[in-house]
Amino acid sequence: MIEYAPYAVTEGNTRGRVKREELPFGRTEFQRDRDRIIHSTAFRRLEYKTQVFVNHEGDLFRTRLTHSMEVAQIARSIARFLRLNEDLVEGISLAHDLGHTPFGHAGQDALNACMKDYGGFEHNLQSLRVVDVLEDHYAAFDGLNLCFETREGILKHCSLANAGKLGEVGERFFKQQQPSLEAQIANLADEIAYNNHDVDDGLRSGLITLEQISSVRLFAEHLHAVRLSYPDLVERRLVHETIRRMINTLATDLIRETGKNILAHDVRDLVDVRAAPTLAAFSADMHEKQRELKAFLRTHLYRHYRVMRMSAKARRIVSDLFQVFMDDNRLLPPQFQESVQVDRARSVSDYIAGMTDRYAIKEHRRLFAVEEG
Repeated sequence: MIEYAPYAVTEGNTRGRVKREELPFGRTEFQRDRDRIIHSTAFRRLEYKTQVFVNHEGDLFRTRLTHSMEVAQIARSIARFLRLNEDLVEGISLAHDLGHTPFGHAGQDALNACMKDYGGFEHNLQSLRVVDVLEDHYAAFDGLNLCFETREGILKHCSLANAGKLGEVGERFFKQQQPSLEAQIANLADEIAYNNHDVDDGLRSGLITLEQISSVRLFAEHLHAVRLSYPDLVERRLVHETIRRMINTLATDLIRETGKNILAHDVRDLVDVRAAPTLAAFSADMHEKQRELKAFLRTHLYRHYRVMRMSAKARRIVSDLFQVFMDDNRLLPPQFQESVQVDRARSVSDYIAGMTDRYAIKEHRRLFAVEEG
């Protein structure tokens, strides 16, 4: 029997599901949530959705699927040490990107621009929409009917305009309350994962060099330590060992600082968690090092001309697809024909957001490529 901290989310203090169900046999409610997420169509699609590099650019670069798995691994380790609900943390981590568009942030920005007159597009809100509405496998309900705390953790950010339409799960944005500690941990585990694997993928791709990133303190400190211990290590293993140590340092710092915050605010239960300031955090020094790393990646990787070229192409594909489906909704697949009569723009947005990178490219080619005679 797991002994949770008194401020952890448990089956005893969960707000439950929108539609009541019989208790699961042989697993917890939050294990059931995790299992439903893993078996969802949207989760499988993450294998072919981009992080930084578009899917066809290489087999070894991270995808949304491998990223989500890395987030879940880091988050579970941290949650275990803090005696939080590991299954809840895992479910949130695996589901947090379900609503992401093809082509990473470039696709998201393009779809948001297309939707500016129709309520906009927020990928966190779309992830919640996927698990609440768009997954359509179960006989008794739409979506996955996840527990409140899993849904709350998926919705990391949300505009007040959209929060007002979400009922109970959107209330905290108006009350200025915090989500569970499990949700807070999953959010920062996401940050640890993508910063470090973007370093790895950036070096692997050759878009950034070891010399360049050695100017970043967090990387340089660990690189120096690895070289002292293993002076003859080849670069590939040198990079891996450095990044492994960076992840461990960040996770350890997060555990220690979060523990300090819990004590400082005398947090005794879940009510205290929600009323307190954000408890999961890095130390001031580590936060500054993380900020420096992010700035480096933004300048040298995300704005690299090769990445910018692909991003420009991605925005054009998403924008073209949105416009052609808005102009003639008969081009949409049959399963969208009913919903498009209710809200055309949102239905088109749902269709595009659900696409993988390669499917979006193929769909664009089908609709816009000129056949040679």
